[in-house]
Amino acid sequence: MEAEAKFWDKVAPRYSKKPIDDVPAYEHKRRITQSVMTPESEVLELGCGTGSTALIHAPFAKHIRATDISDGMLNIARDKAKAKNISNVDFETVSVEDIKVENPVDMIMAHSLIHLLEDKQTVLKQIYNWLKPGGVLVTSTVCMGDSLGFFKYIGPVGKMLGLMPHLDVFTTEELVHSIQATGFEIDYKWRPEKGHSVFIIAKKPE
Repeated sequence: MEAEAKFWDKVAPRYSKKPIDDVPAYEHKRRITQSVMTPESEVLELGCGTGSTALIHAPFAKHIRATDISDGMLNIARDKAKAKNISNVDFETVSVEDIKVENPVDMIMAHSLIHLLEDKQTVLKQIYNWLKPGGVLVTSTVCMGDSLGFFKYIGPVGKMLGLMPHLDVFTTEELVHSIQATGFEIDYKWRPEKGHSVFIIAKKPE
């Protein structure tokens, strides 16, 4: 985890300045996510990066606990929250594997994260357990196995050279199977025309 944190610390300034690749798709995902939030929603975000998504959703939730392994990313996120005078988002430096959730939450967001995990099935099980009955997982995940399968071979080399984080290469079908195998029901699945991500809202049965 230390190597992963250092990688993201290093790229944080450049990452924070990167424009959104597909604004219409981002706005669509924002609207869908906010439609399943309530003013009483307790939200946990995993891999929040520089906090943009958490801060956009903050007015629609009671509280968001936004976590990431990178202090560099979170320092930028805290500055953004202060500039926007947003007080119901707390940023915390912690890895997904080390997070402690005392009370189940209503929603967990995991955007651009699942394909970076070394053991996605274990994390999906954790997410399931962290949610209240009826709670939802909202994720936008790069499924490189659909059209970028070659990353299965170059990813380990890039990681060894410190040029890439860990990358897990799987297809959309494999991701959906992993989520459903955990016990979730898929409520919504959508793939934008651009890019390689699939947006999913999965519900824990009540």
